Amino acid sequence: MILFTGVFFGWFWSIAIGLQKNIPQEVKMKVKKFKTFFFIPLIYIIFLMIYMGGLFSGMGTNGFSNSGWIVAIILPLHLFSMFCIFYSMYFVAKTIKTAELQRKVGFGDFAGEFFLLWFYFIGIWIIQPKVNKLYGKENTTANNV
Repeated sequence: MILFTGVFFGWFWSIAIGLQKNIPQEVKMKVKKFKTFFFIPLIYIIFLMIYMGGLFSGMGTNGFSNSGWIVAIILPLHLFSMFCIFYSMYFVAKTIKTAELQRKVGFGDFAGEFFLLWFYFIGIWIIQPKVNKLYGKENTTANNV
């Protein structure tokens, strides 16, 4: 699960940050907000895996009977982590479409990319060639200057 999480979040990071060079100057993207919302689920997932590992190895609490306070903490953190992941998908999809169209875009413009990122096991085959093409444009333009 750690490997999957690392690859999945690494792919999001490389697209969102790597394509910022292709975004027009007049379009302002909230990169700091993305970075904040990007790292919250990562930290939460790592914490959760460590906690669950301790729980299943017998080092954690004595069963689930006295864990009401844990649920009270985990549930809001889990919901907020899910929100952060959806925001990351939103930001990555918006970055791709903004770099592609070279203008400010609305959700209707990049809804397809958003859902392809959400269902990544299908979307990766469509999104990654687009990203490669956009990144190739950047390298070609930089080499010609």
